Amino acid sequence: MTTAPPADAFLLFGASGDLARKKLFPALYELTVEGRVDMPVVGIARSEWSDDDLRDRARESVRDRVDNVDEAALGRLCSRLRYLSGDYTEQSTWGRVAELTEGAQVPVSFLAIPPFLFDDVVEGMASVGMTERGRVVVEKPFGRDLATAKELNATLHKHLDEAQIFRIDHFLGKEPVQNLMVYRFANSMLEPVWNRNHVASVSILMSEAFGVDGRGAFYDEVGAIRDVVQNHLLQMVALMAMEPPASKDPAAMRDEKVKVFKAMKPLDPARVVRGQVNGYLDEDGVAEGSDTETFAAMTIEIDSWRWAGVPFHIRAGKSMAQTITEAVVEFKQPPSMLFADEDTCPAPNVLRFRMKPDDNITMTMQAKVPGLEMVSRAIDMTVDYEEQLGGDGPDAYERLIADALVGDERLFARQDGVEEAWRIVEPMLAPRNPVLPYAAGTWGPDEADAVAPLPSGLVTRC
Repeated sequence: MTTAPPADAFLLFGASGDLARKKLFPALYELTVEGRVDMPVVGIARSEWSDDDLRDRARESVRDRVDNVDEAALGRLCSRLRYLSGDYTEQSTWGRVAELTEGAQVPVSFLAIPPFLFDDVVEGMASVGMTERGRVVVEKPFGRDLATAKELNATLHKHLDEAQIFRIDHFLGKEPVQNLMVYRFANSMLEPVWNRNHVASVSILMSEAFGVDGRGAFYDEVGAIRDVVQNHLLQMVALMAMEPPASKDPAAMRDEKVKVFKAMKPLDPARVVRGQVNGYLDEDGVAEGSDTETFAAMTIEIDSWRWAGVPFHIRAGKSMAQTITEAVVEFKQPPSMLFADEDTCPAPNVLRFRMKPDDNITMTMQAKVPGLEMVSRAIDMTVDYEEQLGGDGPDAYERLIADALVGDERLFARQDGVEEAWRIVEPMLAPRNPVLPYAAGTWGPDEADAVAPLPSGLVTRC
């Protein structure tokens, strides 16, 4: 485990923005309730606010998003809040930052700001000695492609060591995602069959029944591959495919994930289908004739001893038939279907990690149907996370901020992992396959089934 010193100050750059209002203030409140935030919290932004304005925003944010607010804890958080309005390029701003954090040995700075401001902020922090001892949390996107990711990393590395940089992907802070890894490595019965000898395919699905919801201008610059494939879904592939970490040390888990990325070849356009939902071009902010994908399906292969020859299917899209996030392992069929009848489509054994809309783990097995015939049917054995394990756990930002405060890097992205992920998707970021139309409320273009079939359970295959 980490032996890093704990933080003794928290700086929130972009304190007047939407991310702070929707996610960060509620997370800081929950951490205050737990006794994890007992330090100065300095909000920094360009808005002409006072300390009281920031405290009002924090109270509004928490009361809007938290049930049964502990007013005493909220009061403690607000009493620690200070606000600084300033231009990141002005040295006077950094002089005041230094005053407000005087005596702090390990300040943690959360950059809830656009990446183009990182250079100004890191230079300013360096000018007052904060980069010598602090940690910096940065939000995705970590670049738009491999070249810009390298530029962004170079900017951060001007004054920060890799161990000081915490690249946050809130998806990795979600309890169901962490449970996927724990389930894998805490159950020894899985290890003998978790390989190419027994697994037929692995499917990763992130389908959303809603569309871009008024974010057309933003989404049109991103698309499904940049938005969720390069980060969230490749991280899920890594968690499914990685070798057991050698220790609990944070570096050990990140080492294994990077090994998975390095074993992946860049995407083959012949094994990728891009789609665009009908009506997308009518969204406000979407460019005329845009070919931005709202759907992507692909097959990835991992050239390793464990996984060679096993297809990893990824499907992600908006305006789909259902909102589902899941990882599905389909095992190979028995060599002879002894107990299947002519009217039955025998189902393979399947292990399903479903994260949305409900949080559960299901193993599909075969069992005998009562009666004279020796015939099997598929049955599901399910672990319901909320019912059997006690609830949803902390919000992703609460978990990740807590980890950053104590220096635990396990759930944060490392430079080499980020750059490897961009290398994998790079062929699909330049001029590439045209988008294929699909109707809202479907599973995407029909052509997608040829490169990434829907997981077992969503479709019957005989």
